[in-house]
Amino acid sequence: MVKPIFFKAQASSLIATATDFALTIFLVEVVQLLAIVAAAIGTITGGVVNFLLGRNWVFKAGSSPIPKQAFRYLLVWIGNFFLNIAGMAFMVNLMQANYIFSKILISLLVGVFYNYLLQGKYVFK
Repeated sequence: MVKPIFFKAQASSLIATATDFALTIFLVEVVQLLAIVAAAIGTITGGVVNFLLGRNWVFKAGSSPIPKQAFRYLLVWIGNFFLNIAGMAFMVNLMQANYIFSKILISLLVGVFYNYLLQGKYVFK
C-alpha cells in the first residue's frame, strides 16, 4: 500500500513545478528577461518551494537543523537537475520524442524514483 506521505511528496513536487513554470513564463513574457535567466530563477524558486514544503509539510522535519537539511537537499537537487537534463537529451535527441512529453515523463520518473526516495531517506530523515 502506498503511504500518504508519497502523495504529499508528489503534491509538493507539483506545486514546486507549477511555481517554476509560472515564474519562468511571467519573467519571459511580462518582464521580458532572457529565457535562460528566467528559467534559472524559476528553477531556483521551485527548488526553494519544494524544500520548504518537504521540510514542513511532507516529511515534517522542522526540528532538524536547516543548514544540514539545506546542504543535503542541494546535493539531491543537483542530481535531480542532471538526471532531468540527461533524460530530456536522451528522449528528444535520440528517441526523437516531443519535448513536452519528454519533460513530463522524465520529471515524473525522477520525482518518484529519485527525489522522493532521497528526500525521505537522506534529506529529511
